[in-house]
Amino acid sequence: MKQILLLLFVPAFVFAQRSREVQTQNHVWTSLNSQIRFSERWGIAADVHIRRTDFLQSNSFFFLRAGGLYYANKQLTLGAGYAHMWLANQKDATELFSNENRLHQQAVLNQQLGTVQLNQRLRIEERWIQKVVNFIPTNEQRYTTRFRYQLSMNIPVSSNKKIPMLSIADELMLQTGKDIIYNHFDQNRFFAGIRQRVSGSLSFDFGYMHVWQQLLSGNKYNRNRTIRLFFYWQPDLRKTKKIQTPLPELHRDT
Repeated sequence: MKQILLLLFVPAFVFAQRSREVQTQNHVWTSLNSQIRFSERWGIAADVHIRRTDFLQSNSFFFLRAGGLYYANKQLTLGAGYAHMWLANQKDATELFSNENRLHQQAVLNQQLGTVQLNQRLRIEERWIQKVVNFIPTNEQRYTTRFRYQLSMNIPVSSNKKIPMLSIADELMLQTGKDIIYNHFDQNRFFAGIRQRVSGSLSFDFGYMHVWQQLLSGNKYNRNRTIRLFFYWQPDLRKTKKIQTPLPELHRDT
């Protein structure tokens, strides 16, 4: 019996004793996010993202996403779509890009609590990630399913529309898959900054995002310190527009 207990608990104990390695990275992340509503029930969404590491010195990734939207009611929006990421893998002076193909389904609940805009998003992603060995992309793929929950809010600080709102968001990501053994926790993203409307259909947010990410090995982590600037273009093309409701999605990211 003692031998069985040793076999069960010693591997877990050894893993727990492995030293945690944390890599700190500094990023600048910019994006343009569009959400176009063309009927009472239907719309489309598309966005492009560029993130650079060491602030602006090197590529981190390029990301494109597009999909359809269904406006269930004034508060609930459903969506689904496809995305592709080109992730930079750099060693010395050599830079190679690996690919990720991704499907997603999501539900977004937008609520107005007094003057505060509260947004909750649940997203499920099916991801096919090109494996990289010694910084070189291979012909093999790793499949994972990722579950994301985001809570965000925009908080007015003045009745003057020229003064930006405070913008706060936090997103938790969990994942599962054949190759996911030690890091079912994927990452957490916390954002704090400002949000400003430029026109009826254009706004932006600017601020700091802190990302804590666990890698496949389980004992290696990325701490990403990120300056983020996101633009949002959300035209309403309906011929007969009802009273404008709060935007159904406050934060979009990869």
